[in-house]
Amino acid sequence: MQLSIGALASILAASSLVSAVPLQRRGTKMMTSKTRFDAAGAVYFITNEPSENMIIAASINSDGTLNLDRAVSTGGHGAHGITDPLGPDALFSQGAIKASAKGQVLATVNPGSNTVSLFSIDPKTPTNIQPLGDPISSEGEFPMSLAFNSDGSRLCVLNGGTVNGVICYNVDKKNGLSAMSNTLRSLGLNQTTPATGPPGTASHLVFSEDGKQLLASVKGVPPNPGMIAVWDVADDGSLSADFKAVAPPSGGLLPFSMTIVPGKNAVLSTDPGIGFDVFDLSGGNSSSAVAIDGQSATCWSSFSTKTGNFYLTDIGTSIVTEVNIDDNLKASIVKQYPQTNGSSTIDNDIATVNGKDFMYVLAPGTQSVEVLSLDAPGKAQHVQSLQISGPAKASGVTISTNNLQGMTAFLRQ
Repeated sequence: MQLSIGALASILAASSLVSAVPLQRRGTKMMTSKTRFDAAGAVYFITNEPSENMIIAASINSDGTLNLDRAVSTGGHGAHGITDPLGPDALFSQGAIKASAKGQVLATVNPGSNTVSLFSIDPKTPTNIQPLGDPISSEGEFPMSLAFNSDGSRLCVLNGGTVNGVICYNVDKKNGLSAMSNTLRSLGLNQTTPATGPPGTASHLVFSEDGKQLLASVKGVPPNPGMIAVWDVADDGSLSADFKAVAPPSGGLLPFSMTIVPGKNAVLSTDPGIGFDVFDLSGGNSSSAVAIDGQSATCWSSFSTKTGNFYLTDIGTSIVTEVNIDDNLKASIVKQYPQTNGSSTIDNDIATVNGKDFMYVLAPGTQSVEVLSLDAPGKAQHVQSLQISGPAKASGVTISTNNLQGMTAFLRQ
């Protein structure tokens, strides 16, 4: 059942009085003695600690490898969803932190504060991020995923707690975020704060390729399948009053991440219940659910423009699976790349560095970032394990296997 906008606004007016109060900023903790000023770009992820959420920024070298640089307070708190036993992937989501190359901005959720933080990115030294305004209320509870529009002028957030749904903001590079009218929309999920899952939780938020729709994935509760909720986006950025619920194809159950299939009105959605789903959103009949033999929980995905393939990570097996989707939306598994046992590969992103694509995978089980060079279809190679724990301890940054989350890349323009 969907809450009315008036009822939802009344609940939020009371709850946001506390949640929107910013944590006193504690500044920046350097994790290196020398920042690289010749970096090709940077990757970012969050500590998501309940005591203080911090963004960890690592510079991207010209060969695609990484150097840890600094940790910056978000001005908010992290949180872990309710699950038994506790483990990595605290937010049950993809997209907890996102960078916009065109907007030169970075945003992250603070799930323990019910807020969103916005930062500017120095295009010449991308690890140098500066807060834009104070953290702003997510107008819901347990924010878990973010999406920028194509030019970085708008940001939308997905809340997954008791008060769940989406809201969008205008992005001002001087003053920060301001809520947009007619964008506060409910998903109507029967949830808790923090969210209880992974089944039955929201997962990921993305814009369609043409920017005319906003998509939120929701996992099912077996045996009932989940859905992708689709809102239409008007020219002024407002959202349709209600969403269209798109069910998974036969065999699909737990839609998790969503990665756009370029040039098609379709998405690849990881599905830990089977492997992955292909959603044909054009109204055609090319949707399919594809099994990954031996998979445990395939939940995160990215697309490589250089190889033309998708790369999926499994938290249980610590395997990266390469997938091809042809012009008819027929999917096939190209190759699999085992990573370190127990590394718990979760969030990932892909960036083009000097004409070659590299995949950056957060591996909280080993408290590392794994770097793969995507040399050609079927020819990914592991090139680096960037250790986080030692430098974090040395610089006084608190991290834990169960809370590390997110991965997004920014390349110098």
